[in-house]
Amino acid sequence: MIENQCFNDMKTVIDAHEISKTFNPETIPVVAVNKVHLHLEQGEFTALVGPSGSGKTTLLNLLGGLDRPDSGSILIDGVDITGLSSRKLIDFRLNNIGFVFQSFNLIPVLTARENVELIMQLQHQRKTDIDKRVKELFGEIGLTDKLDARPAQLSGGQQQRVAVARALASKPKFVLADEPTANLDSKSASNLLDIMDALNKAEETTFVFSTHDPRVIERARRVITLVDGEIHADTAQVAVDSATRR
Repeated sequence: MIENQCFNDMKTVIDAHEISKTFNPETIPVVAVNKVHLHLEQGEFTALVGPSGSGKTTLLNLLGGLDRPDSGSILIDGVDITGLSSRKLIDFRLNNIGFVFQSFNLIPVLTARENVELIMQLQHQRKTDIDKRVKELFGEIGLTDKLDARPAQLSGGQQQRVAVARALASKPKFVLADEPTANLDSKSASNLLDIMDALNKAEETTFVFSTHDPRVIERARRVITLVDGEIHADTAQVAVDSATRR
């Protein structure tokens, strides 16, 4: 039995209906996501969990428009992204979805500031607005002294904090984070989660994590368990506060 406790008084951000994805359909079919229905509200802090091969990353990629489902629909803020052309889908991702990856994916030749500015420049935002947003975000992530550092001059934890700032730069509808703490030590992971939790509450940005990390799971306010591409549990929980753990 699935226990599904959503934030019913909030705005719907993601509404996925019966989405499925099979790889290698003509040779050895691998069903990665099987008829998943998922409803996410504004401001959620949700973890997708499950064993390797359960479909977590595939589901995250489908929700983010990085891959297309074989069937079903995905509505983001009321827009069915499964019906968008490739060009329109790229534009939609740019303006509505933030991504945080396990491997940071910062552009090495750009400074920390430039990595964060890039998204807003692609959106043709005004320079004054970009400068203001960068100042806000680097204050939030505690790296105002690293604005002009390149990724190679930053620790892994600092790089991932810049990646979070980049994901939030354009004030997206939601942020998808694929194993964001996997390459971090315990202190860096805890600091990163503190920052994402604070930004989630301050800006009401929806966060969806794909993770094996118990540190992420205990912070989540909703945990969705996937097994063989299907949702086997969907449970609201009281997140463990960082101050309580200390």
